[in-house]
Formats: sequence, structure tokens, C-alpha cells
Amino acid sequence: MTTTTSHWLDEATAITAPEGRNFLLDTNVLLHDADCLSGFEENNVILTVDVLEELDRFKRGNDEKARNARRVIRTIDSLRDGSPLSKGVPLPHGGKLYVLVKSFTDYLPKGMDKSVPDNRILAAACALDKAGNEVIFVTKDINARVKADALGIKADDFLHSRVNFDELYTGWVEVEVPADVIDSFYQGTPAALEEELSPNEGVLLKDEGNPKHSARGIFRAESGLVEPFLHSESRPWGLSPRNVQQQFALELLLRPDISLVTMLGMAGTGKTLLALAAGLQMVAEEKRYRRIMVSRPIMPLGKDIGYLPGSKDEKLASWMQPVSDNLQYLVDPKLEETGDKVQYLFDTGVVEVEAVTYIRGRSLPKLFIIIDEAQNLTPHEVKTVVSRAGEDAKVVLTGDAYQIDNPYLDASSNGLTYVVERFRNQNIHGHITLAKSERSELASLAAKLL
Repeated sequence: MTTTTSHWLDEATAITAPEGRNFLLDTNVLLHDADCLSGFEENNVILTVDVLEELDRFKRGNDEKARNARRVIRTIDSLRDGSPLSKGVPLPHGGKLYVLVKSFTDYLPKGMDKSVPDNRILAAACALDKAGNEVIFVTKDINARVKADALGIKADDFLHSRVNFDELYTGWVEVEVPADVIDSFYQGTPAALEEELSPNEGVLLKDEGNPKHSARGIFRAESGLVEPFLHSESRPWGLSPRNVQQQFALELLLRPDISLVTMLGMAGTGKTLLALAAGLQMVAEEKRYRRIMVSRPIMPLGKDIGYLPGSKDEKLASWMQPVSDNLQYLVDPKLEETGDKVQYLFDTGVVEVEAVTYIRGRSLPKLFIIIDEAQNLTPHEVKTVVSRAGEDAKVVLTGDAYQIDNPYLDASSNGLTYVVERFRNQNIHGHITLAKSERSELASLAAKLL
């Protein structure tokens, strides 16, 4: 594109229009990924002063948004090389960073509220477009993208950490084999298959001539073979798997050499229950881990956790009630203690609950760590949590990609699906997608029909 002089600034502050593709960022992109400025290759990145002011408002606090706001501000400050940001400063991977300080609200059509920060950012996009610049508005806000399109501005989501959810790895596969392969498999002989499989992928071997003649195994990358289950007869705390995916899940959960397990599934598929049962087995019975740590992201629909009365544990109680319900189901027939059996697990240190916010900065060795509702975490937040795992720890991430409460995440951009895709070929990782609800007939129908 030929460089032209921009007339959307007054003569005293006129700059040359950036060459090539120009990405105008919304604040939520910076809050979602503090490293996003390096994700646009050799293209230009443009911020408005409204974005900087919003970062300034978000920077106070201890949550992930506040930390990201502070990181972005420090990054922008480090890029200043003595040249005004309004004229552009070089980015490490090419292109330039521009900060626009002028108001462009005159470019907004009548009826758009000029006091709304998103509308003022869109006004800058309109000004850039009128000046002959190729501009793309990047935002995590769907409605902002719709408004940009209505104004004739090209708009995109930030796709740096997205995966193709429709093609996401399910963690298991069906393979037809001759009958003698299955017979040998039941005698303990691993199966060699031609199919390309991922480490710890579940394999359902089916007889070519008789589909009811089948066997279940797990692909081990070290040997290149499908091996029989080590825990096919295990019933952790009396829990029996009800379908083939749950059998694969328990095998992954009970193998100590698989230190990261991810489980996706709709409500009622047994994700949390399976993880807790395996954790109780490996902590209370086998003593492989010191305790179970259960955590969930705090995604309030009303007041946040900080406004609830009581201590941290008392505040967490309501958020962790689904975990307590699952524990109650498991411990009622198992423990002989009188009184509150779930509370007994907490009092004796078998189970600990913690908010994801408070995991940051900790080192967690030899723990069985369950992060429930992980679909509400960003990729960076998941990285922060998983990187806390210490020596001999196991991390289990569970969630439903169709029930996301974070307004800037979806099935393709949340931290759980991101981990599934990035860890797919790692020997220490196993994944399973649970498809069938086992909670009740009503719950199963509700998940399908509603």
C-alpha cells in the first residue's frame, strides 16, 4: 500500500499513515492476553488513549485482568525509544505500535453514544478508514464486532490462542481388527496398529466380523503399541464406570505416570465425580499423593467472592458446593465416621479447596489437583495453574466447553480446549471427551434438548 498523509489529525500532530495492515485493538484483547502485542507479526498495532485509560482502571487489583493490565502497560513503556508513541515505535517482531490521543467522535453517526469507550475506539477505526488506511478492529466482544461491521469496518476476534473445536481431539478411537488380535489382546499381548495415534489415546478394538467382540486398551507412545488396561477391574471408592469413555477416563486418572488429564463433557457425564473418586483412591487408599486440592474459577453471576461475608473458606463453601455434593455421593457408603463425612475429609486434610486466584505463586508437590470448570479460564490462566504443579503432582482439568460464563471466551478460545490441543502429543498427558450423560434420564434429556 502506498504511504499517504493522514488528514484525520490536525496539522500540528499529523503523522504518516502506517503502511500495510493495521490492527486496532480493543482493551479486552490486551486483558485476555498480555503478550498479544507480539502476535501480529510485521503488521502495525494501534491503540487509542481510551484503551490506555481503561488499562489504568483495570490495573488495580489481584485478579488476572489486573495483572495483565499491568504487564501490558510495562510492555508499552519498554517499547518507547524516545520517539512519540503517536508517530509509532518499532515492535520486536516487526511493524510499529501507534497510540492515538485525539478524539475522533465526529466520525460516529448520530445515535451512537460518544461516552461509551468502545464507540470512541470504533470512531478511531472510522477515521483511519476514511484516511485510506487498511484497518482491522480486533476485539473479544461479539457486539463490538457487530457494530464495527455495521460501520463498514472489518472486525475480527483475537485468534492467537484459538483451536478448531469442531476438530478437537476426543482422546479415543474405534479400530476394527481381526478376531485373533482381540483374542491375543485378552491374553496380555499388546496390539500393533497402523493407525496414527496420540500418546495415551484410548482404543476400542472391534472384531471385523463381530462388533460385539471387542477389547479396550491404551496406546503407549514409548512402545508404539496398544496395551491392555492396568486398572480395568478398579472401582475407586466403589465407583463403577458406566460407559466406554468413563472406562478410558478412569484408566488415565489412575495411572501415576500420566501427570496431566483433561476431561471435556456436558453436564452429568461424570467428569468431577470420576476425578474425585480417583483422587480419593490415590490419596486415602494408595497414599500416592499427600492430598486432593480442588479448585474452581470464581465466575459470579451476582456479587463477587470478595463481597461475601466470612473467612476465605466460608466464602468458598458456596462455590465449592458441587464438589461437596459429589464427595457426599462417594463417601456415604464408604466412611464409617458419624456426622458430616465430607467435613471429615476436609478436617483430616484429605481434601483441600482453593480458589484459582490463590494458586498463583504456590508450588504444589505431590498433590492430586483437580481444576473444575476449567473452560472458564483463559489460556494464560491455565498456564499459570498447571505450572504450579510440583514434583510428583497430578493435574486434572475438567469442564464443559458449551457452558462458559466468561464473556470473552468460547468453545474454541478457552483454556481447557487450548490445553487439549497443545498437549495432545505429550507422553505425560491424556484426554477424554465424555459424550453420554449418566446423571439421570432427566438430566440426559435436558442436556440434549434444552
